[in-house]
Amino acid sequence: MSNSSSISQFLLLPFADTRQLQLLHFWLFLGIYLAALLGNGLIITTIAWHHHLHTPMYFFLLNLSLLDLGSISTTVPKAMANSLWDNRSISYTGCAVQLFFFLFLIVGEYFLLTVMSYDRYVAICQPLHYGTLLGSRACAHMAAAAWACGFLNALLHTANTFSVPLCQGNAVGQFFCEIPHILKHACSHSDYLREAGLLVVSACLGFGCFLFILVSYVQIFRAVLRIPSQQGRHKAFSTCLPHLAVIFLFVSTGIFAYLKPSSMYSPSLDLVVSVLYSVVPPAVNPLIYSLRNQELKDGIRKMMALCYSEVINCLFSFAQKL
Repeated sequence: MSNSSSISQFLLLPFADTRQLQLLHFWLFLGIYLAALLGNGLIITTIAWHHHLHTPMYFFLLNLSLLDLGSISTTVPKAMANSLWDNRSISYTGCAVQLFFFLFLIVGEYFLLTVMSYDRYVAICQPLHYGTLLGSRACAHMAAAAWACGFLNALLHTANTFSVPLCQGNAVGQFFCEIPHILKHACSHSDYLREAGLLVVSACLGFGCFLFILVSYVQIFRAVLRIPSQQGRHKAFSTCLPHLAVIFLFVSTGIFAYLKPSSMYSPSLDLVVSVLYSVVPPAVNPLIYSLRNQELKDGIRKMMALCYSEVINCLFSFAQKL
């Protein structure tokens, strides 16, 4: 990714100017980051540990937690370090790497959410074919396709963005590296037409995934409302509503961030919106999925009880040796 510009680093947008508010931001982000690590780590460990959770739905949920951990780890630690050390800079290479991994993980998550909507559609609308359509090999292929699409998308966008000559300053109006804010520094408008075209193609592909999710859930709700027993409807909704809530949070904040009217532009609003779509979902997703999922909650309780028992046994054995 060679660039004819002489930019060696970018300046990220700080959350605050005063030292007290910078430290407050550091502790706030540290709490959110630790919550995301704990929540997603618990889901990954619980699903991997419990054999009865080795089903397509939980396999995709495990992949979602991995993507969430990766995406929040791409942006938050750097923002925390900048606030703690009162620093705004990120190297040119560091910015490219951050942009690549953020796009890779966030786009991969969107494709995975699309796959998960298909999983719920088959489970509720075609239950007799569930084992056939979503066997272990098919699930592995679909998850790999989601990761691969994210990787390819990130590679193309990152290579295109950083091949554009930049010569109009180095201040990025965001707390992490993002394509629109980097392209604002292009030497001329004609320089980033190729990347703009690629963004349009990606937007059309994203809209196609959104339509697929929408149609899937229309069919799902029609099938659920035809279930005669209230208990059956409740069980079906309990497996769909968390996924639908995650999609709504992910899509709504992303749409508002990129399609809001220019009259609403302000640096502080951009910061808040970027936190809503890049930081909040990875921290909140584990809570959304565990609140209405009794199997997952029971699995977490059993695993924590076993860990607690093992720790007590180790301490008791150690005390006996003294």
